[in-house]
Amino acid sequence: MGPQTNTTKVQITRTNFWYVGILIIVAIFLLRAFYLQIIRYNYYHHAALSDQLKEYEITAQRGSIKAHMGDTTVPIVLNEKLYTIYADPSLIKKPDVVAATMADILGGTMQDYKNDITRKDTRYVVLAKKVGKDQKNRLLAKKYPGVGADEVNYRTYPNGSLASQLLGFVNAEGQGVYGIEQALNTQLSGTAGQLKAVTDINGVPLAASPGNILRDPVPGKDVTLTVDVGMQKQLEDILKKGIEHAKAPSGSALIMDLHSGAVKAMANYPTYDPANYGQVEDASLFNNAAVSHPIEVGSTMKVLTTASALNQGVIKPTTTYYDPSHYVIDDFTVKNIEEDGGAGTKSVADILNLSLNTGATWELMQMGGGQLNLQSREKWNDYMVNHFRFSKQTGIEQNNEATGYVPGPENNGAGINLTYANTAFGQAMTATAIQMGAALSAVLNGGTYYQPTLVDSYVDADGKTVKNEPKVLARDVVSSQVSSDMVPLMEYVVEHHYFNPKFDQKAYAVGGKTGTAQIAKAQGGGYEDNLYNGTYMGFVGGDTPQYVIVVFVNKPKIAGYAGSQAAQPIFGDLAHMLIDDFGVIPKTK
Repeated sequence: MGPQTNTTKVQITRTNFWYVGILIIVAIFLLRAFYLQIIRYNYYHHAALSDQLKEYEITAQRGSIKAHMGDTTVPIVLNEKLYTIYADPSLIKKPDVVAATMADILGGTMQDYKNDITRKDTRYVVLAKKVGKDQKNRLLAKKYPGVGADEVNYRTYPNGSLASQLLGFVNAEGQGVYGIEQALNTQLSGTAGQLKAVTDINGVPLAASPGNILRDPVPGKDVTLTVDVGMQKQLEDILKKGIEHAKAPSGSALIMDLHSGAVKAMANYPTYDPANYGQVEDASLFNNAAVSHPIEVGSTMKVLTTASALNQGVIKPTTTYYDPSHYVIDDFTVKNIEEDGGAGTKSVADILNLSLNTGATWELMQMGGGQLNLQSREKWNDYMVNHFRFSKQTGIEQNNEATGYVPGPENNGAGINLTYANTAFGQAMTATAIQMGAALSAVLNGGTYYQPTLVDSYVDADGKTVKNEPKVLARDVVSSQVSSDMVPLMEYVVEHHYFNPKFDQKAYAVGGKTGTAQIAKAQGGGYEDNLYNGTYMGFVGGDTPQYVIVVFVNKPKIAGYAGSQAAQPIFGDLAHMLIDDFGVIPKTK
């Protein structure tokens, strides 16, 4: 080979090198294009539209709340669609014009709107809430850049303030606050969706279609309560009348189905309008005191002390004993009210009817073999805490449920026997109205402690109804025999106390017990002078008890004993109401 041949080979080699190089470069570009356009398409597509793609949360429709009215259900909390008007100040082109239009359509002052839409520290400012559809449409028809509207569901209350403290309300942030709304906020609120809105350079939406929804919202569950609207309305009226008659600052009452734990009506007075919760100055009005405010319950506790002693077999319904009319315990005297008749032979029925503090103390002694001692304290503590579940939440669907207080049985060096004697007649311990109602229900229904509940059923987004079945928290609270024994003992109390009108106890079983409780001083120990709470706890039914009623009246100023003069008349009116209007089944025996 000559020189020409070598030159040709070099030229071919160089050509191949550049050819391969070009192929490699083309391959790199193709791979890069494939990576960008196929593998990373969604990412870069989103980035390319970042100036025109905005994401908004779609608020889920909150579940409605219904209640019973006889054999039907009716809504007591509904949703109303209103609008929140907002703006992105960075997109506002003519603030004077926009502010003037807003003042004309939405009300308010032009200057306030201008101050909001010219802010430099935010891209989002709320201009108005609870705007009607017509106003919203008029404003958006102007197509001002950066001005938009969010649809918001607001709660409406067809029955006004009815059951307000039981229900609670939904605040401006869409969160359930107090009552059912807070306790069941997760179930009621549902799951928010996500909206993708394509806009032009000025932020004005170009499209609004199902294709813009990234995630559909899931509506909240509808809830049907155990409450009966008619019963609730009458309870509230009776409670208000009774509280005002007793010249008391506040009070609570409830009615329970003792065979299921279902609360049929529950209220406090004074109350408030949930549609105007922002106008309430005293935040304590938002609390459902029947659940959140424990007090020393007074002599209504004697029903439970008696049931406990009967269940332990240390007394019988017909037992009689010598009552000294006072006991000296830890250097303090436990005595009775003036109507006790003095020292003498008394019966178990007398303990309840005459409301004998000494009688409840004597029952406590029988739990300890005839003495106040560690055994009596431990047995009574076991009934208070483990049978009647005091000092524990019931689990009712309400926020801020209180546990109340039960002292421990151990010797604390501070007169523990006196403390426990006091608990036997409802002092030195505290409980809520709902705790007392649940405990009495267990005593009267054969010994089953049902969890108090306000929820009858749920309906989910698919329309499926799920019944809230009764939940048993304790069994064998007392025996079925003790349940049977307690009914006539409590009826005896009603027979021997004044009610206007009187009850026809041949046709209906009505039993109960008053309580007048001293009020502990806020500081320094001891009790207030001449300041009491009045309580009443009882039942109504026929051959068997059907409903339990509990009444608390706080610090009444009416003359006489707070239990009999303030709480008992409210119980009487509620019991008559149930007999007259709500299908109490009369006796057949």
